[in-house]
Amino acid sequence: MGRPNKYPEELRERAVRMVAEVAPDYGSQWAAICAVAGKLGVGAPETVRTWVRRAEVDAGRRPGVTTEEAEELKRLKRENAELRRANEILKAASAFFAAELDRPAKR
Repeated sequence: MGRPNKYPEELRERAVRMVAEVAPDYGSQWAAICAVAGKLGVGAPETVRTWVRRAEVDAGRRPGVTTEEAEELKRLKRENAELRRANEILKAASAFFAAELDRPAKR
Protein backbone atom coordinates (compact mmCIF):
# COMPACT_ATOMS: atom_id res chain seq x y z
CA MET A 1 0.00 0.00 0.00
CA GLY A 2 2.51 2.61 1.17
CA ARG A 3 5.97 3.13 -0.15
CA PRO A 4 8.62 0.64 0.94
CA ASN A 5 10.89 1.70 3.78
CA LYS A 6 14.36 2.66 2.64
CA TYR A 7 15.86 1.63 5.98
CA PRO A 8 15.22 -1.66 7.79
CA GLU A 9 13.31 -1.59 11.08
CA GLU A 10 16.36 -2.89 12.99
CA LEU A 11 18.37 0.14 11.85
CA ARG A 12 15.60 2.50 12.92
CA GLU A 13 15.40 0.93 16.38
CA ARG A 14 19.17 0.96 16.74
CA ALA A 15 19.34 4.64 15.75
CA VAL A 16 16.70 5.57 18.34
CA ARG A 17 18.56 3.62 21.06
CA MET A 18 21.87 5.19 20.07
CA VAL A 19 20.46 8.72 20.22
CA ALA A 20 19.12 8.03 23.72
CA GLU A 21 22.49 6.62 24.80
CA VAL A 22 24.75 9.35 23.39
CA ALA A 23 22.49 12.39 23.94
CA PRO A 24 24.09 13.24 27.32
CA ASP A 25 27.50 13.45 25.57
CA TYR A 26 26.25 16.20 23.23
CA GLY A 27 25.04 19.74 23.80
CA SER A 28 21.62 19.02 22.29
CA GLN A 29 19.52 16.15 21.06
CA TRP A 30 19.95 17.47 17.51
CA ALA A 31 23.74 17.21 17.81
CA ALA A 32 23.34 13.61 18.99
CA ILE A 33 20.95 12.88 16.12
CA CYS A 34 23.43 14.31 13.59
CA ALA A 35 26.23 12.19 15.04
CA VAL A 36 24.17 8.98 15.01
CA ALA A 37 22.94 9.64 11.46
CA GLY A 38 26.56 10.01 10.33
CA LYS A 39 27.72 6.86 12.15
CA LEU A 40 24.92 4.73 10.74
CA GLY A 41 25.10 6.15 7.22
CA VAL A 42 21.58 7.56 7.24
CA GLY A 43 21.38 10.17 4.50
CA ALA A 44 19.76 13.00 6.45
CA PRO A 45 19.71 13.65 10.20
CA GLU A 46 16.06 14.70 9.78
CA THR A 47 15.26 11.06 9.02
CA VAL A 48 16.69 9.96 12.37
CA ARG A 49 14.89 12.85 14.09
CA THR A 50 11.52 11.61 12.77
CA TRP A 51 12.33 8.09 14.03
CA VAL A 52 13.18 9.47 17.47
CA ARG A 53 10.00 11.59 17.60
CA ARG A 54 7.86 8.63 16.52
CA ALA A 55 9.45 6.43 19.21
CA GLU A 56 8.82 9.15 21.84
CA VAL A 57 5.15 9.41 20.85
CA ASP A 58 4.75 5.62 20.81
CA ALA A 59 6.33 5.40 24.29
CA GLY A 60 4.05 8.14 25.63
CA ARG A 61 6.88 10.59 26.32
CA ARG A 62 5.61 13.04 23.71
CA PRO A 63 2.01 13.97 22.80
CA GLY A 64 0.67 12.79 19.50
CA VAL A 65 -1.00 9.93 17.67
CA THR A 66 0.83 6.65 18.17
CA THR A 67 1.75 4.43 15.23
CA GLU A 68 -0.83 1.89 16.38
CA GLU A 69 -3.57 4.53 16.57
CA ALA A 70 -2.64 5.90 13.15
CA GLU A 71 -2.82 2.42 11.60
CA GLU A 72 -6.19 1.77 13.27
CA LEU A 73 -7.52 5.11 11.99
CA LYS A 74 -6.32 4.31 8.47
CA ARG A 75 -7.97 0.87 8.65
CA LEU A 76 -11.25 2.36 9.88
CA LYS A 77 -11.24 5.00 7.13
CA ARG A 78 -10.75 2.29 4.49
CA GLU A 79 -13.56 0.23 6.03
CA ASN A 80 -15.82 3.29 6.17
CA ALA A 81 -15.20 4.04 2.48
CA GLU A 82 -15.94 0.41 1.59
CA LEU A 83 -19.21 0.49 3.55
CA ARG A 84 -20.22 3.76 1.87
CA ARG A 85 -19.64 2.19 -1.57
CA ALA A 86 -21.67 -0.86 -0.58
CA ASN A 87 -24.45 1.38 0.71
CA GLU A 88 -24.57 3.30 -2.59
CA ILE A 89 -24.81 0.02 -4.51
CA LEU A 90 -27.65 -1.16 -2.27
CA LYS A 91 -29.51 2.17 -2.67
CA ALA A 92 -29.21 1.95 -6.45
CA ALA A 93 -30.39 -1.65 -6.43
CA SER A 94 -33.38 -0.89 -4.21
CA ALA A 95 -34.36 2.04 -6.45
CA PHE A 96 -34.12 -0.23 -9.51
CA PHE A 97 -36.29 -2.95 -7.97
CA ALA A 98 -38.80 -0.43 -6.59
CA ALA A 99 -39.20 0.96 -10.13
CA GLU A 100 -39.71 -2.58 -11.46
CA LEU A 101 -42.48 -3.19 -8.92
CA ASP A 102 -44.24 0.06 -9.87
CA ARG A 103 -44.48 -0.87 -13.55
CA PRO A 104 -47.71 -2.48 -14.70
CA ALA A 105 -47.37 -6.19 -15.28
CA LYS A 106 -47.32 -7.39 -18.92
CA ARG A 107 -49.86 -10.10 -19.73
